[in-house]
Amino acid sequence: MQTESKSVDFEEAFLPHRDAAYNLARWLTRNEHDAEDVVQEAYLRALKFFHKFHGSDGRPWFLTIVRHTCYSWLKRNKSPELSYEFDEALHLREADESDPESSLLRNTQQQLIAQAMEKLPVEFRQVMVLRELEELSYKEIAAVAGIPVGTVMSRLTRARKKLQASISEQHSVRTTRTSAQLAVNNVSAEVMS
Repeated sequence: MQTESKSVDFEEAFLPHRDAAYNLARWLTRNEHDAEDVVQEAYLRALKFFHKFHGSDGRPWFLTIVRHTCYSWLKRNKSPELSYEFDEALHLREADESDPESSLLRNTQQQLIAQAMEKLPVEFRQVMVLRELEELSYKEIAAVAGIPVGTVMSRLTRARKKLQASISEQHSVRTTRTSAQLAVNNVSAEVMS
């Protein structure tokens, strides 16, 4: 009877955080299938050490396990130069809009942000995901990442600056490419006429 009660408590404490766990794992591993494996392994670890959980909010405790599992998995399975393509459809929701121009602009902005996030070092990417996507407090992020609150704030500041610089750089490159393409098209049009 106690086993059933324990499993119900476990389910109540951690199953609601499945999406947050996957989101964190996806951003850290950069691969949807690897993230699924990591989350599954994290659930097994959480179940194994559930007797050590003495809190009311399982989210920070479980995300800490997910984070540790990700880092263990990355050390075990990845070489530094190995990276995967980011699948925008998995992580960016599109709002239904009837205006194609607004939709195109929004998609371009989301793509720039996603590419810039991918370029962030993992310690910056993790605090950005936990704060901006999972909406954890600084204190919760500190608990999940095992770092002081001041370090969380510092990493967030630096991550936001790097993100902004990367987006500005990407936007500048895209604008230059678009201008060059327009110039080529104008020259082509003049030659053809």
